[in-house]
Amino acid sequence: MSTSTTAAGVPKEFTKVKVLTKANLYFDGKVASHTVIFPDGTKKTIGLIYAGTYHFNTDLAERMEIVAGACTVVLDGTKEGRPYGAGTMFEVPGKSGFQIAVAEGVCEYVCSFLL
Repeated sequence: MSTSTTAAGVPKEFTKVKVLTKANLYFDGKVASHTVIFPDGTKKTIGLIYAGTYHFNTDLAERMEIVAGACTVVLDGTKEGRPYGAGTMFEVPGKSGFQIAVAEGVCEYVCSFLL
């Protein structure tokens, strides 16, 4: 697997991977992602979140890296939202969840599933 990153460490591209062409669509298509499978079998998703507020549950722990745009995230069990912009990331525990809000435009992300 080969990955290049931005100065902030956010992935810019992945090479030598398999990408599933069928999109994962949520909230009437306002959140969309594609699954990327690496040679070692690990998976990530890359996607778009359009303006709105959405809640996701997690099975595995996740790392969300914001590639472009901005969002505000409230992790389950907390009350205060934290802002994230391009070049930042947040982690969500497994068997948990989070609310993500995009005020305007589109937020682009890479989601890694942590073991």
